[in-house]
Amino acid sequence: MTDLNAFADALIAAHRSGTRAATDAPAPATLAEAYQVQSRIVAGLADLGPVAGFKTARKSAAPPTMAPIRAEFTLPSGAELTLGDEMGIELEVGWKIIAPLPDPAEAGFDAALLRCIQPVPVIELVGARLSGPRAEDPLAKLADFQINHGLIIGTPLPNWDGRDFATVTARMQAGDTLLLDGPAEVPGGSALATLVALLGQIGTHCGGLQVGQIVITGSLHPLTYVRDPCEVRGQIDGLGSVSLTLC
Repeated sequence: MTDLNAFADALIAAHRSGTRAATDAPAPATLAEAYQVQSRIVAGLADLGPVAGFKTARKSAAPPTMAPIRAEFTLPSGAELTLGDEMGIELEVGWKIIAPLPDPAEAGFDAALLRCIQPVPVIELVGARLSGPRAEDPLAKLADFQINHGLIIGTPLPNWDGRDFATVTARMQAGDTLLLDGPAEVPGGSALATLVALLGQIGTHCGGLQVGQIVITGSLHPLTYVRDPCEVRGQIDGLGSVSLTLC
């Protein structure tokens, strides 16, 4: 297996400094190596806070990808955040874990799972920590937490009736720019199935899924980068609203 320590150390330094790393150190060549780097980064940043959740995505029959979300920029709706040069934003359906999750192999798993989670509207913050050719390498990006920067969390849906989210009606706006207004499909076609797929795969990776964490399930619109200060507002009908100010 490739020695990935130098690559992981460059990303750890980039997380700490808030800058991008230009490194020619060997990068991951497999999914397993990308996840190895993720784990090393989480361990190297343990003093800055816990893992606040995970982003995940499903594509066809392939196993879902997964990446940890750091707590430092996991903030409540209405938060203000320094923009810097730019910030990527995505409106998504999330799940808050409110009780220890059941084993997928146990009898009655589906009903038990619904008692352990609540749906929540979120805005994912996106920002890479790599520059140069590595910034376009899919496995390097996955190792870099799938370029997650943080998360803005709305209010979990009270009195949730257990329904899934597949096609939703949603609105997303950054300043005067409308990014989404109307029907949108949750990536993979089911937010609940995406969570279940992650639960069946993650095991103890980066600490595993824990009570209080948020799992996000993919953007309802194309990733958009914001370069000017503005208010960002998202709304998912039947779920709720979420917002932040980039300044």
